[in-house]
Amino acid sequence: MRIVFATDLSDANEAAIESRTCLECLDNIGVREVHLLTVVPDNVSSGLPGMEAATDAKEALAPQRRVFERAGFDVETHVARGTPHRRINGLAERVDADMIVVGSRGEAPLRNRLIGGTVRNVARTAVRPLLVERIEETPDGHAVRKEHLFQNVLYATDFSENAARAYDFFPALTGATERASLLHVGGRGDSASRVDAEERLDELASDLRDRMGIDVETSVRSGNPVEEITAEEERVGATTTLIGARGTSRLRRLLLGSTAESIVARGTNNVLLVPPEATPSR
Repeated sequence: MRIVFATDLSDANEAAIESRTCLECLDNIGVREVHLLTVVPDNVSSGLPGMEAATDAKEALAPQRRVFERAGFDVETHVARGTPHRRINGLAERVDADMIVVGSRGEAPLRNRLIGGTVRNVARTAVRPLLVERIEETPDGHAVRKEHLFQNVLYATDFSENAARAYDFFPALTGATERASLLHVGGRGDSASRVDAEERLDELASDLRDRMGIDVETSVRSGNPVEEITAEEERVGATTTLIGARGTSRLRRLLLGSTAESIVARGTNNVLLVPPEATPSR
């Protein structure tokens, strides 16, 4: 498996790269090749006499490259100028990446923030699966909020075609996922729809047990999808939430759909977002 790991050279992103547990998770799903990328916006200079910002960034990537290499990955480094989300997605397509990995917060010395708008725009435009690692501040600096990235996966589905594509990515997580929780959030008071959802989730659960040999549980909840998904994350102790990039929204151009976008923007869990164009690597 080949990934693009986008970094803004901040302490927060360094925490994601230096987490041995996270690196082992990537190795467990078959990642062998890492394309380490940082993007310098056109309007940014290093502020150092005689040095270009791109050259400065290339040198700053060296320590992060060594971390990946020591963990056994083949690594190529890339420094690009331009709009971050366009360069990230462009590299992912050019190298035919199986996944893009970004951190959810950070502030770089070059004022290139790989948070907020950049992550949101990568998610909106990605044609490759996107893993958003949640990074939090600690008394000692920064750390990945849930290091065992794929150990306990919550799959949220509205039974749409795009949700089905996200489900089809499960086999790519073989070797790292020990437990899966399947969730559907429906409207209130519709008992027939609830029964139908329970039956459909049971079928998916049986399929996962047969294909991956993991523990699987199902749940049907009613209410606001974002609130119920985040509540379920807490209840089952999920380490990553797997979701399709677009639900049943009619506004498809550059939109995630309100549920997926809110989970990426406001959630506290790692998120694995699978866009319609993505295909599983295994």
